[in-house]
Parts: sequence; structure tokens; C-alpha cells
Amino acid sequence: MGVAAGPIRVVVAKPGLDGHDRGAKVIARALRDAGMEVIYTGLHQTPEQIVDTAIQEDADAIGLSILSGAHNTLFAAVIALLKERDAEDIKVFGGGIIPEADIAPLKEKGVAEIFTPGATTVSIVDWVRANVRQPPARDRAPAPSRVTSGCRSLRRPA
Repeated sequence: MGVAAGPIRVVVAKPGLDGHDRGAKVIARALRDAGMEVIYTGLHQTPEQIVDTAIQEDADAIGLSILSGAHNTLFAAVIALLKERDAEDIKVFGGGIIPEADIAPLKEKGVAEIFTPGATTVSIVDWVRANVRQPPARDRAPAPSRVTSGCRSLRRPA
């Protein structure tokens, strides 16, 4: 695959019953400020809603933020749905309160990277830039300028 044109598109999501989204908003803003297009889904999203949004928004990656302890179940569900919907090219990364012992099994299931407390926004932005590839511009639909599915789009100001 050659060098892709256009900004990286990332869906940032809070799956499950976790009600704390400050970290997800900080990451969404850091990615946006780094020139990426970010679609923040808001709180209490199901894996189905997250995958639907990522596919509809032609996302290159999904960033999941989980503090509730349900990371093993929710990350696996997102990965399984991407596979089921033939969208495995969308990279999944995540962060939150995730025990060290759970990181390797999550990666074995297909999670590309896990960021734990203390990870800097710079390290996350750098990882996304280095690891998320976009399809060639000719294969991408034009980026919608509207907000869909109740999601708030965070696009870098012109």
C-alpha cells in the first residue's frame, strides 16, 4: 500500500456503562489537534454502535477508553464485530484502567495497542501516526461535514 492522502480518521468511543469520559475527550482533542479527524461517540456505547459508527465514518482506527473493568469483554466484542463485518482493516487501540496481566491477551485477540494511566498524549498521537495506515484517497468517500448517529465530530478548525 502506498502513501495515503488525507487525514487519519479515528472514532473515539466509551463502550459499556463507564460514565467517566474526561480521558477520552483529552485524547480526542489531542488527535484532532495533531491534524486527525476525530469522531467522538459519547458515553455508554455498545460495541455494535461503535463498529457501525466506524464503518459509516470510514474510520481508519477505533480508540476505546474503558475504566469500568469490562475491557476483556468489550474489546473482544468490537474486534469480533469488525471481523464479522469484514472491516478488520480498522485498527483498534485502547486505554484506561487495564491490568498489566490483561494487555497481552487483549493484543492476542487483535487489539493493536493499549495505553495505561500515565501514557502521554504525545505518545498516543505518535503511535497512531506510526501504526494507522489509510487506504489510498481514491478508495475513500468524501468526509461528511455533518454529525451522524448522535456523535460529536471533532474536526480541526480551518
